[in-house]
Amino acid sequence: MKLVRPDAFAAIAVALALTLSACGSDSEESMETATEETSVGTIVDVAIGAGNFGTLVAAVTAADLVETLSGAGPFTVFAPTDEAFAALPAGVLDALLLPENKATLAKILTYHVVSGQVMAADVTDGDVATVEGQTIKLSTMDGVSVNGAKVVAADVAASNGVIHAIDAVILPPDVDVAKLLKK
Repeated sequence: MKLVRPDAFAAIAVALALTLSACGSDSEESMETATEETSVGTIVDVAIGAGNFGTLVAAVTAADLVETLSGAGPFTVFAPTDEAFAALPAGVLDALLLPENKATLAKILTYHVVSGQVMAADVTDGDVATVEGQTIKLSTMDGVSVNGAKVVAADVAASNGVIHAIDAVILPPDVDVAKLLKK
């Protein structure tokens, strides 16, 4: 199954901004409820409506990816939860949200997005190209994971794709967030 079309990379970059959050069984239950109520909206609408992706929504907004992720798609977004963002080293999130780091933030967010709508049951082990341009490693051992981040809420439907909430922020190999703190 081919997950990314070369002509869809620009659209996928916007989808990366939808880094979602939902950790723990209580969060998963609230995510399922929110999904039922908001599944007709775009990825951005669903993230906002879920109420537990505030950090992702703020990051997508800061990176100017809202319009992209609200586009036709379809996109598959591996969305970090608010708890995943909180687990970043102290100061990193604040630094990423600064205007001078907008390009790095967009790079990180689009690294969480692939072209097409891929449901959890359709995931196969291997590398998949992201909208950002590099690949992520998908695994189905002990549930679905991406670059080691576990999917904590799968198949959150949106009108332009699907969201899979993950428990960590994944970083492109060429991004060193420690450098952001030295500026």
